[in-house]
Amino acid sequence: MANIIQFMYLDISLQITLLIAVFVLLVGIFVANRVILRRMKRHAKQNAFINQAMQQALKNSQNNVLIWNIKEKMTTQLYGNMLPYGTITDADWKKHVHPEDLEEALRNLHELMQGKAKVADFYYRWNNEFDDEKPPRWSYFNNTSVAEYLPGKSLPTSVISTLTDESEMRQSQREEQALADRFKLIFEKSIIGMSFYNPDGYLLDANKMMREICHFDNEENDAFFSQNCIYDLPPFNELVNREKPEDFWVCHQTIIPERNIHDYLETRFHPIRDDMGKVIYLSVSTRNVTEERELYMQTKLNDIQLRQANKKIKQYETELRYLMENCQMQPWRIKLKENTIEFYKDLTNIDKKFTLQQLHAVFYNQEDEFVKSMANPAEAIAKPIIWTGQMHPVVTQKYSEPQWVRINSIPEYDDNGQLIGSFGIWRNIQGLMRKQEQLKHETERANDSGHQKSVFLANMTHEIRTPLNAIVGFSDLLQAVEDTEQKRELIRIIHNNCDMLLRLINDILVLSSVDSTGLELIPERVDFSKEFDMICQSLAQRVEEPGVEFIKENPLPSLIISIDNRRIQQVITNFVTNAVKYTHQGHIRVGYRVEQNGDGKSLYVYCEDTGSGIPEEEQTRIFERFVKLNDFVQGTGLGLSICKAIIEKCGGEINVESEADKGSTFWFRIPIEVISEE
Repeated sequence: MANIIQFMYLDISLQITLLIAVFVLLVGIFVANRVILRRMKRHAKQNAFINQAMQQALKNSQNNVLIWNIKEKMTTQLYGNMLPYGTITDADWKKHVHPEDLEEALRNLHELMQGKAKVADFYYRWNNEFDDEKPPRWSYFNNTSVAEYLPGKSLPTSVISTLTDESEMRQSQREEQALADRFKLIFEKSIIGMSFYNPDGYLLDANKMMREICHFDNEENDAFFSQNCIYDLPPFNELVNREKPEDFWVCHQTIIPERNIHDYLETRFHPIRDDMGKVIYLSVSTRNVTEERELYMQTKLNDIQLRQANKKIKQYETELRYLMENCQMQPWRIKLKENTIEFYKDLTNIDKKFTLQQLHAVFYNQEDEFVKSMANPAEAIAKPIIWTGQMHPVVTQKYSEPQWVRINSIPEYDDNGQLIGSFGIWRNIQGLMRKQEQLKHETERANDSGHQKSVFLANMTHEIRTPLNAIVGFSDLLQAVEDTEQKRELIRIIHNNCDMLLRLINDILVLSSVDSTGLELIPERVDFSKEFDMICQSLAQRVEEPGVEFIKENPLPSLIISIDNRRIQQVITNFVTNAVKYTHQGHIRVGYRVEQNGDGKSLYVYCEDTGSGIPEEEQTRIFERFVKLNDFVQGTGLGLSICKAIIEKCGGEINVESEADKGSTFWFRIPIEVISEE
């Protein structure tokens, strides 16, 4: 029983304990619930406050918030007025992004979609006009996009973008930059050198003109002026108080040897102060007046020279007046507006004056084309005139008969380009016309002389008969002679006369060619050294005098040039033939050399002999036609004149150096083009 009571007692205690525990638990739950409710209310208030603050911040910042649903490919506006319809498709969104910015925007969004980036910042231009018929209205947006993920997902489900409209800011920046560029351009392009310094006197900036005046190292900077204080440079080191700088203007000669400056400069110094009067910048404006000073000095010099020139002009006028009087010249002027022509004694004083209608009576030949054209003076004098004809003594009053005159004139125009007349001179050429008439008679006489020479050439049969008769006579005699030595002598005589006859005929043919059609040269490529050897070998056979030595001087083994070899050999042959005729003791030396002549080369050929020589007074006419210094020596006197014609045709020169009884040296020099020389 006691056990039962004890058990019951224990059961009641346990129940009471359980009841207390339940009560405590309920109280605890109630308290916890109250705490949780308070916290939830506080968080709700905080969230509402944060949401309200965020709404106010978005409103104040004028931002737009868009959410891009990746799966549905739709963009929804959470805040702002960027999308008037609230939601647009991806295709519509792409249409409103500027084509130049679309690729960059899509690249950043794709990186967010693919999980390659969490946040992306980029700019793009947005068309605010949703009416396709109206022109676009572009705004600049700064886009900040964040990828939104769901728990347990590796790829984002959406992209939230905050867009800040920076159109006004960018427009303001552009305007400020344009204004800054305008001021910079004005500063840089100023024709006056300008520079700015800090209060301590060190260079901050200088425009292009100042850099040129100060001989800067480059377009950006200069080591000397950047490292030196302006207060230490002339003239500022003498004129500026660095403790209390004041404005000043000065024109001075500036010498800075370190920068090679030796110029006259006009300089203005101006300290720039703030509202409190403190110096914040130093401004220097400089103008190089060296040229102006030189111009001023030159002007003074010009004034002196002008006064001297005026004196000389008066002297020249006196001399011109004297010249015109003695050369029989007079100026004249036609004035269309006044319908007159004036003849002047000098440049200012009128001698005679006629109307243009009276002008016809002044000319002798009224049928002359120029005289007829003066019926319409404006048309006749509208171009420069050069006319020769006769005028009555009404102008040339000191003569009794019509005089030949030469008229020159040029048209004169006013400032508007309208023809107002003409000015010129006329000159009495009566004496010149007489000289021309005399020249005409002399020309006819010369033609007659030429005809006589042609007749002379045609009648030179007696010159031809002499060697021809010798050839025929000794040829007949050769048949009757049996002695070998006598035959050899007869053959030699026949050969000499044949050679003389051949040269005579060649000279006549060449001379006729020169007179009729002119000498013709046929250049060819030859080795002059070898040709010279061959012609000398042939010419050496003509030296028969035992006391005469034939000397050949050929300095080059090979000389390839382009010349008319046949003509040049004709000249050399003539030189040697003449030397053989007049040389009976000593030597005949023939040679050549190549000379440098400026940028080109020339061929110098000479023939030196120890013959009888040529008197000095005869040397000037030795190259004339038909000149023979010794009538007892065979020849026509044509050879040297032909040589002269050949050499002059080659563009060269020919001459002789001689002394009576001591010999002669005939030479010529022609320009050549050396193809090969050894």
